[in-house]
Amino acid sequence: MKHRFVVPVLMLFMAALCAPPVFAQVTGSVKGVCKDLQGKPIAGAVVEYVNADTNQKYDLKTNKSGEYFSLGIAPGKYQVILLQDGKGVFHFNGFQVVIGENNLDFDLQKEAVTAAQEQGLTPEQLKQKQEQAAKAAKESATIKVLNEKLAAAKQASAAGDFDTAIATLTEATQADATRDLLWAKLGEAYLNSAAKQTDSAEKVKRYAEAASDYEKAIDLKQKAVDAATEKSPDAAKILAQYYNNMGQALGKSGKADEAVKTYTQAAQLDPAGAAQYYYNLGAVLTNSGKVDDAIAAFDKAIAADPNKAEAYYWKGVNLLGKATLKGDKMVAPEGTAEAFNKYLELQPNGPFAEPAKQMLASIGATIETQFGKPKKSTKK
Repeated sequence: MKHRFVVPVLMLFMAALCAPPVFAQVTGSVKGVCKDLQGKPIAGAVVEYVNADTNQKYDLKTNKSGEYFSLGIAPGKYQVILLQDGKGVFHFNGFQVVIGENNLDFDLQKEAVTAAQEQGLTPEQLKQKQEQAAKAAKESATIKVLNEKLAAAKQASAAGDFDTAIATLTEATQADATRDLLWAKLGEAYLNSAAKQTDSAEKVKRYAEAASDYEKAIDLKQKAVDAATEKSPDAAKILAQYYNNMGQALGKSGKADEAVKTYTQAAQLDPAGAAQYYYNLGAVLTNSGKVDDAIAAFDKAIAADPNKAEAYYWKGVNLLGKATLKGDKMVAPEGTAEAFNKYLELQPNGPFAEPAKQMLASIGATIETQFGKPKKSTKK
């Protein structure tokens, strides 16, 4: 009795050992090779299998040889998409996955030839089309990298870490030296970092670097405009801003005469912003001790925008610098009191309100402003 009981059990156990896995019976494997338009392997891409009935998705990454492989794919019809940088570049609809092995290659070169034949393209036309597609893909990849560096530099600058921003943007210009924005951002990083330097020589050096980078940005932008490749209506305004920032760097490094040229160029390119550009020029000239030139710059700022209060104040300051003593009385040039009073009229509580009043008092002038007071109506 014991022998009859054990033998069937052993037979059942052996049968279980010999039985093939259930998994292998109900799924399939998929594999393939992905090649680009030049016939080279596409590494790091994703081949996405999406079941048409269940929407179940399998994402398979290609290796350095452009190969992908996976087990355990449920049988059925699939939409299969080749993705590069998250964007679909080619797809197959209705690919049938069966139990066992399934092979599906992506040969973009071959597919392009087939598509060209269907469209009636000549081999030369196809080649041009492929070159354009390759160029566009390369440009897209480059822009992605540069945008990442711009974002990293912006974050570093916001944290006050200008050295990291400078290093990151320098890498960007080395990767692609043809983009004006990169040079302008590098100039901005140098400009902002210069103010933090305690060593005067290093400060001057960084202002010089900033001016040089802005000059490169201007040159690239101007060439694009001249070649008509730059069609943005804001191109002139952007150029003006580059000139303005370059003027700031030049002015702070003691090159006032060069700053005059850049600020003037900015005003000519962007008349709508001329008041600010001439005001900035006046500030540089004031700091350089060029009183008459500063007054002229502030007059231009006022002409461009009669409501630019700060321009009146600093015009008054420069005029007061030309005051003379007659006995124990200070005699200021004509227009000094008017400049301070105009500032007070426009900004009675502005940051320079108290200094303006004190300077008016120093020359024995009265504060004359009707700002904020209702005007009396005159009946006819």
